[in-house]
Amino acid sequence: MFLKFKIVIDIFIILCLILNVQAGEWSGYIAGELRYFPESPLSADQYNDFNSSFSAQPEYRHEWDEGYQTFTFVPFIRVDQYDSERSHFDIRELTWLKAASDWELRVGLRKLFWGVTESQHLVDIINQTDLVEHSDMEEKLGQPMINLALIRDWGTVDLFLLPGFRERTFPGKEGRLLNGGIPIDTDQTRYESGAEEKHVDWAVRWEHTLGDWEIGLSHFSGTSRDPRFLQGKNGTGQLVLIPYYEQIEQTGLDLQITQEDILWKLEMISRHEPTDHFTALTGGFEYTFVGVFETDADIGMLTEYSFDDRHDHAATPFENDMMFGMRLTLNDIQSTEFLGGAVLDMDSHASFYLLEASRRLGDSWKLTLEAYIYANMSTDDLAYGFRNDDFIQLELAWYF
Repeated sequence: MFLKFKIVIDIFIILCLILNVQAGEWSGYIAGELRYFPESPLSADQYNDFNSSFSAQPEYRHEWDEGYQTFTFVPFIRVDQYDSERSHFDIRELTWLKAASDWELRVGLRKLFWGVTESQHLVDIINQTDLVEHSDMEEKLGQPMINLALIRDWGTVDLFLLPGFRERTFPGKEGRLLNGGIPIDTDQTRYESGAEEKHVDWAVRWEHTLGDWEIGLSHFSGTSRDPRFLQGKNGTGQLVLIPYYEQIEQTGLDLQITQEDILWKLEMISRHEPTDHFTALTGGFEYTFVGVFETDADIGMLTEYSFDDRHDHAATPFENDMMFGMRLTLNDIQSTEFLGGAVLDMDSHASFYLLEASRRLGDSWKLTLEAYIYANMSTDDLAYGFRNDDFIQLELAWYF
Protein backbone atom coordinates (compact mmCIF):
# COMPACT_ATOMS: atom_id res chain seq x y z
CA MET A 1 0.00 0.00 0.00
CA PHE A 2 2.83 2.39 0.94
CA LEU A 3 4.68 1.77 -2.35
CA LYS A 4 1.53 2.32 -4.39
CA PHE A 5 0.76 5.55 -2.57
CA LYS A 6 4.36 6.78 -2.97
CA ILE A 7 4.17 6.22 -6.74
CA VAL A 8 0.97 8.30 -6.87
CA ILE A 9 2.63 11.12 -4.93
CA ASP A 10 5.66 11.04 -7.26
CA ILE A 11 3.41 11.31 -10.33
CA PHE A 12 1.56 14.20 -8.70
CA ILE A 13 4.82 16.08 -8.00
CA ILE A 14 6.15 15.49 -11.54
CA LEU A 15 2.93 16.82 -13.11
CA CYS A 16 3.10 19.90 -10.91
CA LEU A 17 6.72 20.55 -11.86
CA ILE A 18 6.00 20.15 -15.59
CA LEU A 19 3.05 22.51 -15.49
CA ASN A 20 4.90 25.04 -13.35
CA VAL A 21 7.24 25.91 -16.21
CA GLN A 22 4.31 26.73 -18.48
CA ALA A 23 2.47 30.05 -18.58
CA GLY A 24 -0.66 29.86 -16.47
CA GLU A 25 -2.17 30.43 -13.05
CA TRP A 26 -2.12 28.28 -9.94
CA SER A 27 -4.71 28.37 -7.16
CA GLY A 28 -6.20 25.87 -4.71
CA TYR A 29 -5.93 24.89 -1.07
CA ILE A 30 -4.09 22.77 1.49
CA ALA A 31 -6.12 21.61 4.51
CA GLY A 32 -5.81 19.78 7.79
CA GLU A 33 -8.85 17.92 9.15
CA LEU A 34 -9.71 16.53 12.59
CA ARG A 35 -12.71 14.26 13.22
CA TYR A 36 -14.11 13.10 16.56
CA PHE A 37 -16.51 10.16 16.93
CA PRO A 38 -18.04 10.15 20.44
CA GLU A 39 -19.52 6.63 20.15
CA SER A 40 -17.75 3.29 19.88
CA PRO A 41 -17.55 1.73 16.38
CA LEU A 42 -19.63 -1.27 15.31
CA SER A 43 -16.52 -3.25 14.37
CA ALA A 44 -13.36 -3.90 16.36
CA ASP A 45 -11.32 -3.08 13.23
CA GLN A 46 -12.62 0.49 13.10
CA TYR A 47 -10.82 3.33 14.86
CA ASN A 48 -12.27 5.10 17.89
CA ASP A 49 -12.40 8.73 19.05
CA PHE A 50 -10.14 10.99 16.97
CA ASN A 51 -8.86 10.79 13.40
CA SER A 52 -6.75 13.31 11.50
CA SER A 53 -6.01 13.75 7.82
CA PHE A 54 -4.33 16.09 5.36
CA SER A 55 -5.60 17.07 1.91
CA ALA A 56 -4.52 19.28 -0.97
CA GLN A 57 -6.28 20.36 -4.16
CA PRO A 58 -4.24 22.68 -6.38
CA GLU A 59 -5.68 24.00 -9.63
CA TYR A 60 -3.72 24.96 -12.72
CA ARG A 61 -5.41 27.00 -15.46
CA HIS A 62 -3.90 28.17 -18.73
CA GLU A 63 -5.68 30.20 -21.44
CA TRP A 64 -4.55 31.00 -24.99
CA ASP A 65 -6.04 31.76 -28.41
CA GLU A 66 -7.44 35.03 -26.98
CA GLY A 67 -9.25 33.06 -24.28
CA TYR A 68 -11.02 30.67 -26.67
CA GLN A 69 -8.95 27.72 -25.50
CA THR A 70 -8.33 26.67 -21.89
CA PHE A 71 -6.45 23.87 -20.18
CA THR A 72 -7.45 22.99 -16.58
CA PHE A 73 -5.73 20.55 -14.24
CA VAL A 74 -7.13 19.85 -10.75
CA PRO A 75 -5.45 17.01 -8.83
CA PHE A 76 -6.57 15.98 -5.33
CA ILE A 77 -4.73 14.06 -2.64
CA ARG A 78 -5.58 13.01 0.92
CA VAL A 79 -3.53 11.22 3.55
CA ASP A 80 -5.62 9.74 6.39
CA GLN A 81 -4.37 8.65 9.81
CA TYR A 82 -6.20 5.31 10.05
CA ASP A 83 -8.23 4.50 6.94
CA SER A 84 -5.95 3.25 4.14
CA GLU A 85 -8.80 3.55 1.60
CA ARG A 86 -9.29 7.22 2.47
CA SER A 87 -5.62 7.90 1.72
CA HIS A 88 -6.02 8.36 -2.02
CA PHE A 89 -5.20 10.41 -5.08
CA ASP A 90 -7.58 11.50 -7.84
CA ILE A 91 -7.58 13.84 -10.82
CA ARG A 92 -10.75 15.87 -10.41
CA GLU A 93 -10.24 17.69 -13.73
CA LEU A 94 -7.83 17.41 -16.66
CA THR A 95 -9.70 19.20 -19.41
CA TRP A 96 -9.10 21.01 -22.68
CA LEU A 97 -11.81 23.51 -23.65
CA LYS A 98 -12.33 25.00 -27.12
CA ALA A 99 -14.95 27.75 -27.19
CA ALA A 100 -16.73 29.54 -30.05
CA SER A 101 -19.66 31.94 -30.23
CA ASP A 102 -22.33 29.23 -30.33
CA TRP A 103 -20.59 26.04 -29.19
CA GLU A 104 -18.05 24.68 -26.70
CA LEU A 105 -16.06 21.44 -26.80
CA ARG A 106 -14.51 19.87 -23.68
CA VAL A 107 -12.34 16.76 -23.72
CA GLY A 108 -10.75 15.00 -20.75
CA LEU A 109 -11.55 14.38 -17.10
CA ARG A 110 -14.18 16.73 -15.74
CA LYS A 111 -16.43 17.34 -12.76
CA LEU A 112 -19.82 19.01 -13.18
CA PHE A 113 -23.01 19.37 -11.16
CA TRP A 114 -26.69 19.18 -12.07
CA GLY A 115 -29.50 20.03 -9.66
CA VAL A 116 -31.06 22.66 -7.41
CA THR A 117 -32.23 20.99 -4.17
CA GLU A 118 -30.37 20.78 -0.85
CA SER A 119 -31.22 17.46 0.82
CA GLN A 120 -30.31 15.21 -2.14
CA HIS A 121 -29.34 15.60 -5.79
CA LEU A 122 -31.44 13.18 -7.82
CA VAL A 123 -30.55 14.42 -11.32
CA ASP A 124 -26.80 14.73 -10.67
CA ILE A 125 -25.60 11.53 -12.33
CA ILE A 126 -22.53 12.19 -14.48
CA ASN A 127 -19.81 11.95 -11.82
CA GLN A 128 -19.21 9.11 -9.38
CA THR A 129 -19.34 9.84 -5.64
CA ASP A 130 -16.04 9.91 -3.75
CA LEU A 131 -17.60 8.43 -0.63
CA VAL A 132 -14.40 8.10 1.40
CA GLU A 133 -14.29 11.89 1.51
CA HIS A 134 -17.62 12.50 3.22
CA SER A 135 -20.95 10.81 3.91
CA ASP A 136 -22.88 13.80 2.47
CA MET A 137 -22.10 12.46 -1.05
CA GLU A 138 -21.11 15.94 -2.27
CA GLU A 139 -17.55 15.04 -3.28
CA LYS A 140 -17.15 13.58 -6.77
CA LEU A 141 -14.49 11.78 -8.83
CA GLY A 142 -13.36 13.13 -12.18
CA GLN A 143 -15.23 11.55 -15.12
CA PRO A 144 -13.66 10.93 -18.56
CA MET A 145 -15.82 12.60 -21.18
CA ILE A 146 -16.23 14.31 -24.50
CA ASN A 147 -18.74 17.14 -24.04
CA LEU A 148 -20.14 19.25 -26.87
CA ALA A 149 -22.34 22.20 -25.85
CA LEU A 150 -24.56 23.82 -28.48
CA ILE A 151 -25.53 27.34 -27.40
CA ARG A 152 -28.76 28.64 -28.91
CA ASP A 153 -31.35 31.34 -28.15
CA TRP A 154 -33.80 28.61 -27.07
CA GLY A 155 -31.34 27.06 -24.63
CA THR A 156 -28.09 25.14 -24.34
CA VAL A 157 -27.86 21.47 -25.34
CA ASP A 158 -25.01 19.45 -23.84
CA LEU A 159 -24.07 16.14 -25.48
CA PHE A 160 -21.90 13.75 -23.45
CA LEU A 161 -19.91 10.68 -24.46
CA LEU A 162 -18.60 9.00 -21.30
CA PRO A 163 -15.89 6.40 -21.99
CA GLY A 164 -14.74 4.64 -18.85
CA PHE A 165 -16.56 4.07 -15.58
CA ARG A 166 -15.32 5.11 -12.13
CA GLU A 167 -16.17 2.80 -9.23
CA ARG A 168 -17.48 4.40 -6.06
CA THR A 169 -14.93 4.72 -3.26
CA PHE A 170 -15.77 3.26 0.16
CA PRO A 171 -14.19 3.45 3.61
CA GLY A 172 -11.83 0.59 4.44
CA LYS A 173 -12.30 -1.86 7.28
CA GLU A 174 -10.52 0.57 9.62
CA GLY A 175 -12.67 3.54 8.57
CA ARG A 176 -15.86 5.03 9.95
CA LEU A 177 -18.97 6.33 8.13
CA LEU A 178 -21.10 4.04 5.99
CA ASN A 179 -19.12 0.97 6.99
CA GLY A 180 -21.92 -0.34 9.21
CA GLY A 181 -19.64 -3.02 10.60
CA ILE A 182 -19.68 -5.07 7.35
CA PRO A 183 -16.71 -4.46 5.00
CA ILE A 184 -17.33 -3.56 1.36
CA ASP A 185 -15.11 -5.69 -0.87
CA THR A 186 -14.38 -3.67 -4.02
CA ASP A 187 -11.99 -6.38 -5.26
CA GLN A 188 -15.06 -8.49 -6.10
CA THR A 189 -17.00 -5.68 -7.84
CA ARG A 190 -19.46 -6.97 -10.45
CA TYR A 191 -21.18 -5.43 -13.46
CA GLU A 192 -24.28 -6.21 -15.47
CA SER A 193 -22.45 -5.19 -18.66
CA GLY A 194 -19.90 -7.60 -20.08
CA ALA A 195 -17.73 -4.57 -20.86
CA GLU A 196 -17.59 -3.86 -17.11
CA GLU A 197 -15.84 -0.54 -16.39
CA LYS A 198 -15.06 -0.09 -20.11
CA HIS A 199 -18.74 0.39 -21.00
CA VAL A 200 -19.32 3.67 -22.90
CA ASP A 201 -22.18 5.70 -21.42
CA TRP A 202 -23.90 8.73 -22.93
CA ALA A 203 -26.06 11.60 -21.75
CA VAL A 204 -27.84 14.68 -23.07
CA ARG A 205 -29.11 17.76 -21.24
CA TRP A 206 -31.07 20.86 -22.23
CA GLU A 207 -31.17 23.89 -19.97
CA HIS A 208 -32.73 27.30 -20.39
CA THR A 209 -33.80 30.37 -18.44
CA LEU A 210 -37.29 31.75 -19.10
CA GLY A 211 -37.81 34.85 -16.99
CA ASP A 212 -37.90 33.65 -13.37
CA TRP A 213 -37.76 29.98 -14.43
CA GLU A 214 -34.56 27.92 -14.72
CA ILE A 215 -35.27 24.57 -16.38
CA GLY A 216 -33.11 21.52 -17.00
CA LEU A 217 -34.09 18.30 -18.81
CA SER A 218 -31.64 15.42 -19.01
CA HIS A 219 -31.33 11.78 -20.03
CA PHE A 220 -28.59 9.33 -19.08
CA SER A 221 -27.94 5.86 -20.49
CA GLY A 222 -25.26 3.60 -19.07
CA THR A 223 -23.77 2.18 -15.89
CA SER A 224 -25.49 3.27 -12.70
CA ARG A 225 -23.37 5.34 -10.35
CA ASP A 226 -25.33 3.84 -7.42
CA PRO A 227 -24.32 0.22 -6.80
CA ARG A 228 -26.53 -2.46 -5.33
CA PHE A 229 -24.87 -4.66 -2.72
CA LEU A 230 -24.66 -8.45 -2.83
CA GLN A 231 -23.70 -10.53 0.17
CA GLY A 232 -20.58 -12.64 -0.21
CA LYS A 233 -17.39 -13.74 1.50
CA ASN A 234 -13.79 -12.72 1.07
CA GLY A 235 -10.74 -14.99 0.93
CA THR A 236 -10.78 -15.54 4.70
CA GLY A 237 -14.47 -16.45 4.79
CA GLN A 238 -15.55 -13.14 6.31
CA LEU A 239 -18.98 -11.76 5.38
CA VAL A 240 -18.65 -8.81 2.98
CA LEU A 241 -20.80 -6.64 0.74
CA ILE A 242 -20.00 -6.75 -2.99
CA PRO A 243 -20.88 -3.71 -5.20
CA TYR A 244 -22.93 -4.58 -8.30
CA TYR A 245 -23.39 -1.94 -11.04
CA GLU A 246 -26.43 -2.23 -13.32
CA GLN A 247 -27.28 -0.69 -16.69
CA ILE A 248 -29.94 2.02 -16.38
CA GLU A 249 -31.89 4.65 -18.30
CA GLN A 250 -32.66 7.81 -16.31
CA THR A 251 -34.64 10.89 -17.36
CA GLY A 252 -34.45 13.91 -15.07
CA LEU A 253 -36.06 17.30 -14.56
CA ASP A 254 -34.68 20.12 -12.40
CA LEU A 255 -36.58 23.36 -11.96
CA GLN A 256 -35.98 26.53 -9.96
CA ILE A 257 -38.34 29.52 -9.82
CA THR A 258 -37.22 32.83 -8.33
CA GLN A 259 -39.94 35.06 -6.87
CA GLU A 260 -38.40 38.00 -5.01
CA ASP A 261 -37.12 36.50 -1.70
CA ILE A 262 -38.31 32.94 -2.29
CA LEU A 263 -36.80 30.12 -4.36
CA TRP A 264 -38.99 27.17 -5.41
CA LYS A 265 -36.97 24.04 -6.19
CA LEU A 266 -37.78 20.68 -7.74
CA GLU A 267 -35.81 17.64 -8.92
CA MET A 268 -37.55 14.60 -10.38
CA ILE A 269 -36.29 11.42 -12.06
CA SER A 270 -37.74 8.40 -13.80
CA ARG A 271 -35.33 5.47 -13.88
CA HIS A 272 -35.47 2.12 -15.69
CA GLU A 273 -33.39 -0.64 -14.11
CA PRO A 274 -33.14 -4.29 -15.21
CA THR A 275 -35.71 -5.46 -12.65
CA ASP A 276 -37.47 -2.24 -11.72
CA HIS A 277 -38.80 1.12 -12.80
CA PHE A 278 -39.36 3.91 -10.33
CA THR A 279 -40.00 7.63 -9.96
CA ALA A 280 -38.50 9.85 -7.26
CA LEU A 281 -38.66 13.54 -6.48
CA THR A 282 -37.37 16.16 -4.08
CA GLY A 283 -39.06 19.55 -3.92
CA GLY A 284 -39.42 22.52 -1.64
CA PHE A 285 -38.58 26.16 -1.15
CA GLU A 286 -36.11 28.56 0.47
CA TYR A 287 -37.31 31.91 1.82
CA THR A 288 -34.68 34.53 2.62
CA PHE A 289 -35.15 37.33 5.14
CA VAL A 290 -32.80 40.02 3.84
CA GLY A 291 -31.06 42.42 6.25
CA VAL A 292 -32.55 41.03 9.47
CA PHE A 293 -32.64 43.34 12.48
CA GLU A 294 -31.34 46.17 10.28
CA THR A 295 -27.99 44.43 9.75
CA ASP A 296 -26.21 43.05 6.68
CA ALA A 297 -27.14 39.49 7.69
CA ASP A 298 -29.57 37.28 5.73
CA ILE A 299 -31.51 34.31 7.12
CA GLY A 300 -32.83 31.64 4.77
CA MET A 301 -35.48 29.11 5.83
CA LEU A 302 -35.46 25.81 3.88
CA THR A 303 -38.07 23.10 3.58
CA GLU A 304 -37.96 20.09 1.24
CA TYR A 305 -39.84 16.83 0.83
CA SER A 306 -38.38 13.68 -0.75
CA PHE A 307 -40.43 10.81 -2.18
CA ASP A 308 -39.58 7.50 -3.86
CA ASP A 309 -42.43 5.33 -5.14
CA ARG A 310 -40.55 2.13 -4.23
CA HIS A 311 -41.34 3.00 -0.59
CA ASP A 312 -39.77 0.43 1.78
CA HIS A 313 -37.96 -1.25 -1.16
CA ALA A 314 -36.12 1.93 -2.12
CA ALA A 315 -32.32 1.73 -2.21
CA THR A 316 -32.16 5.15 -0.53
CA PRO A 317 -33.17 6.50 2.89
CA PHE A 318 -35.01 9.41 1.18
CA GLU A 319 -38.25 7.61 0.30
CA ASN A 320 -40.67 9.64 2.47
CA ASP A 321 -38.69 12.33 4.28
CA MET A 322 -38.92 15.98 5.25
CA MET A 323 -35.95 18.33 5.51
CA PHE A 324 -36.00 21.55 7.53
CA GLY A 325 -33.11 23.96 7.65
CA MET A 326 -31.89 27.47 8.34
CA ARG A 327 -29.03 29.29 6.64
CA LEU A 328 -27.45 32.39 8.24
CA THR A 329 -25.15 34.52 6.11
CA LEU A 330 -23.57 37.47 7.92
CA ASN A 331 -22.28 39.07 4.69
CA ASP A 332 -19.23 40.30 6.58
CA ILE A 333 -15.66 40.63 5.37
CA GLN A 334 -14.85 37.18 6.83
CA SER A 335 -17.70 35.51 4.83
CA THR A 336 -19.17 33.97 7.99
CA GLU A 337 -21.91 31.38 7.30
CA PHE A 338 -23.99 28.93 9.35
CA LEU A 339 -26.26 26.13 8.17
CA GLY A 340 -28.37 23.96 10.45
CA GLY A 341 -30.85 21.31 9.37
CA ALA A 342 -32.73 18.14 10.13
CA VAL A 343 -34.03 15.30 7.94
CA LEU A 344 -36.98 13.36 9.38
CA ASP A 345 -38.19 9.97 8.10
CA MET A 346 -42.00 10.15 8.07
CA ASP A 347 -42.35 6.35 8.39
CA SER A 348 -39.66 5.13 10.81
CA HIS A 349 -39.22 8.47 12.65
CA ALA A 350 -35.46 8.18 12.22
CA SER A 351 -33.77 11.57 12.12
CA PHE A 352 -30.53 13.13 10.99
CA TYR A 353 -29.20 16.50 12.17
CA LEU A 354 -26.39 18.61 10.77
CA LEU A 355 -24.59 21.83 11.56
CA GLU A 356 -22.09 23.53 9.26
CA ALA A 357 -20.26 26.76 10.04
CA SER A 358 -17.41 28.49 8.23
CA ARG A 359 -15.41 31.71 8.55
CA ARG A 360 -12.42 33.18 6.76
CA LEU A 361 -9.36 34.02 8.85
CA GLY A 362 -7.46 36.79 7.15
CA ASP A 363 -7.00 36.71 3.40
CA SER A 364 -5.88 33.10 2.93
CA TRP A 365 -7.26 30.91 5.72
CA LYS A 366 -10.69 29.36 6.29
CA LEU A 367 -12.01 27.49 9.33
CA THR A 368 -14.93 25.07 8.91
CA LEU A 369 -16.86 23.21 11.62
CA GLU A 370 -19.34 20.39 10.91
CA ALA A 371 -21.44 18.19 13.20
CA TYR A 372 -23.54 15.19 12.07
CA ILE A 373 -25.93 13.36 14.42
CA TYR A 374 -28.06 10.28 13.66
CA ALA A 375 -30.97 9.44 15.98
CA ASN A 376 -33.75 6.82 16.35
CA MET A 377 -32.36 4.57 13.62
CA SER A 378 -34.57 1.48 13.35
CA THR A 379 -33.28 -1.92 12.23
CA ASP A 380 -35.25 -1.79 8.96
CA ASP A 381 -33.93 1.67 8.02
CA LEU A 382 -31.16 1.87 5.38
CA ALA A 383 -29.39 4.37 7.61
CA TYR A 384 -29.20 1.86 10.49
CA GLY A 385 -25.48 1.38 9.83
CA PHE A 386 -24.94 5.08 10.73
CA ARG A 387 -26.27 4.68 14.27
CA ASN A 388 -22.86 4.89 15.98
CA ASP A 389 -21.24 7.32 13.56
CA ASP A 390 -22.15 10.73 14.94
CA PHE A 391 -19.12 12.94 14.41
CA ILE A 392 -17.72 16.44 14.71
CA GLN A 393 -15.26 17.67 12.07
CA LEU A 394 -12.94 20.67 12.17
CA GLU A 395 -10.99 21.76 9.08
CA LEU A 396 -8.44 24.51 8.65
CA ALA A 397 -7.59 25.31 5.03
CA TRP A 398 -5.01 27.62 3.46
CA TYR A 399 -5.99 29.00 0.04
CA PHE A 400 -3.45 30.27 -2.48
